[in-house]
Amino acid sequence: MPEPIVFLPDMLCDARLFGPQLAALSGRRAVMAAPITGGERIEEIASNLLDQLPKRSAIVGCGMGGAVALEIVRRAPDRLTRLCLMDSSPLQDTPQQAAARDPLLIRARAGKFESVIDEALHLGDLVASPWRGEVAALIRDMALGLGPEVLVRQTRAWQRRKDQQGTLRRINMPTLVVCGAENRQLPVKRHEFMAELIPGAHLRVIEDAAHFSMLEQPDAVADALSDWLAMPLVLR
Repeated sequence: MPEPIVFLPDMLCDARLFGPQLAALSGRRAVMAAPITGGERIEEIASNLLDQLPKRSAIVGCGMGGAVALEIVRRAPDRLTRLCLMDSSPLQDTPQQAAARDPLLIRARAGKFESVIDEALHLGDLVASPWRGEVAALIRDMALGLGPEVLVRQTRAWQRRKDQQGTLRRINMPTLVVCGAENRQLPVKRHEFMAELIPGAHLRVIEDAAHFSMLEQPDAVADALSDWLAMPLVLR
């Protein structure tokens, strides 16, 4: 049997972030999504997940989920057969970047959580398409379901995350880096840099997509994942 796939969603998102890909791949292998809400540090979230994940699996991480995936690679590389990093970054926050996130937390704690969702998740950057409103509504619904306390915990974890460039250089498994062509927060050049650090990594740029490429262009992302799953497990 092929290895199971574990999807790790982004900040303020749940399994619905990968709904199209879960449906597309579930006919051929076991698929699951794991929450990244259990901790105020990336290391704590990864440690909690390792107690729940299959003994070996292919992992797909988006955004903050990608940071958690890299921490799992750092501490338990034998638990992964493949790695996919989507619209993510191995770099830590600068002090200025970390401080810039605090005003959103203050507003969320002051009862204005709903008003900060679009800004926190950069929904204004979604590409123009007939389903743009539907995608935005789904993301808002996921965020509202998780609530302001999850935003606070996840933001604290994101602010405190460590640089993982050294981890990237030690990866020895089929690795796919996926990026939306219109991602303004984490542009293509950053993903090219990340892919160059990973031995044998493949980069797939998804056209007509920003940060949430799995919802903006679900078929293109499912195709990219299918190609990744077809890669030989032994790197040349």
